[in-house]
Amino acid sequence: MAEANILVAHDQFSCPVCLEILKDPVTIPCGHSYCMGCIKNCWDQTDHTGVYRCPQCSETFTQRPVLCRNTMLTEVVEKLKKTGLNPPPAQSYAGPGDVPCDFCTGRKFKAVKSCLTCLASYCETHVKPHYEGAAFKRHKLINAIGNLEQKLCAEHQKVLEVFCRTDQTCICLLCTDKEHKSHDTVSAEAERSVKQVCDWCERISFNAPSEMSLCHCVSTQKQLGETQTEIQQRIQERLKEIEELKKAVESLKRSACIEIKESEKIFTELIRSIEKIHTEVIELIGANEKAAVNQAEGRMKKLEQKIAELRRRNAELKQLSETEDHIHFLQNFQTLCAPPEAGDLPSITVNTGISFEAVRKAVSELKDHIEDFCKGELITKTVNEVAVYSLQAPEPRNRAEFLKYSCQLTLDPNTAHRELCLSEGNRKVTWRRETQRCADDHPERFDRYTQVLCREGLSGTRCYWEIECSGGGADIGVTYKGISRKGVDHSCRLGCNDKSWSLRCSSSSYTALHNNNETAITAPRSPRIGVYLHFNAGTLSFYGVSDTMTLLHRFQTTFTEPLYPGFWLPSSGSSVTICQLN
Repeated sequence: MAEANILVAHDQFSCPVCLEILKDPVTIPCGHSYCMGCIKNCWDQTDHTGVYRCPQCSETFTQRPVLCRNTMLTEVVEKLKKTGLNPPPAQSYAGPGDVPCDFCTGRKFKAVKSCLTCLASYCETHVKPHYEGAAFKRHKLINAIGNLEQKLCAEHQKVLEVFCRTDQTCICLLCTDKEHKSHDTVSAEAERSVKQVCDWCERISFNAPSEMSLCHCVSTQKQLGETQTEIQQRIQERLKEIEELKKAVESLKRSACIEIKESEKIFTELIRSIEKIHTEVIELIGANEKAAVNQAEGRMKKLEQKIAELRRRNAELKQLSETEDHIHFLQNFQTLCAPPEAGDLPSITVNTGISFEAVRKAVSELKDHIEDFCKGELITKTVNEVAVYSLQAPEPRNRAEFLKYSCQLTLDPNTAHRELCLSEGNRKVTWRRETQRCADDHPERFDRYTQVLCREGLSGTRCYWEIECSGGGADIGVTYKGISRKGVDHSCRLGCNDKSWSLRCSSSSYTALHNNNETAITAPRSPRIGVYLHFNAGTLSFYGVSDTMTLLHRFQTTFTEPLYPGFWLPSSGSSVTICQLN
């Protein structure tokens, strides 16, 4: 009882912020008490907003309350400490994911045990009566679990403690006398032992098939093991996805930072180019304006001089016509009456509608071109296509799932080396060291390497096919159509250039090849090879096909063209067959 009182005292005199015994206790206007340092730190963080809240009741104060030490509360806390008040460890409080004690009042402690008889959970303090009291000796205690109401029968509100094998469900004792009266029922504990660990089958040796049939746990143990293995595999796959996402995010951040800087540089240069064009156009218009005005003003000045000369001559003619001096008239008549010279100024046509409208039209067209480019959303679309991940169907986990992506392939006679013989509807190729009759020397035919490609180009989807090899093995691969066909250099050989990927299958080993780089593979020999292409994800995977799918090698890249499956046969008598999967 004293221990319970201590727990209550601790709960009453603990700080709601730090959950420890109050230190320098202060009481704010709403009546709640805190450590002075705790409430001060809380309000310091919201000081910039000008609003101060009580962490417990959320009452707000527009002015920051003055914090004064609560002397009475301080004395009470000190006395409680001297009388043996020790705070329980912080981890004993129920946190997120913990089962709280059903008997604690106020702030609840973490439950350590649950009683299937009481259907309640208890902390270390409140579970003690179950250990000490005679009335609780028959109660069933287990490690603390939540949702105890799920342990009750929905029909009778009794504890579920029986398992009905007929209906494969948990029931209470009343159910065995009613709804499940004639059913095969056992205790829940017995059924658990059968499904998880069968002690009985561990004690005997199976000397006869009839004895083996008596064991109930073999299939369930196998099922549990397979399920756990699959769960662990999926956990590893998800962890791998998380790591890949983290790496992709970091790569995206670095790339985005670089591209922002480069884009700013390019746009700055573009703006400078536009500003330069703007300046040049303005200066050019001004220069043309000035030249045209100077030319017009020069012409006007000459015209004004000519007008003045003509007016002077007109005045002389008028004066001559009015003179009474006959001698003066006769002496100047001939000179003044001569017609004015017509060629002293060139004839011009004045353009009264002169403007720079054509220039404005050209600038407007430039503006329209830029706006049309932006409206095309090419840049925006390109940016939006960048993604950290894409949502896709999960990778197949067994052969049945791989077969969903099976595709029909046929060999292309136009690509086959002259010593290769195609058969079984162009699904099998054999090297016979004798030249086959070909209609012509087709440009797509391999002339030196004993190789052949399929007709079908694969792209934009998932594809799966299976191959069986016999004789001296084979190279199984895919290639872009542009692989060279003539000669014996690396540009013609599957896996020896940047246009092709292949798996070399010999009688004792496997080797992955791309761009003449080899990767040795340690794996048991399989009579059949499965090839899985995920074009959009950029993966090409080779599997050994048996009861299970064994991954031999996976290429990770970015495919840019359709891929054509192909084969290289290393020796006479070797053959490759494309398996019929449908």
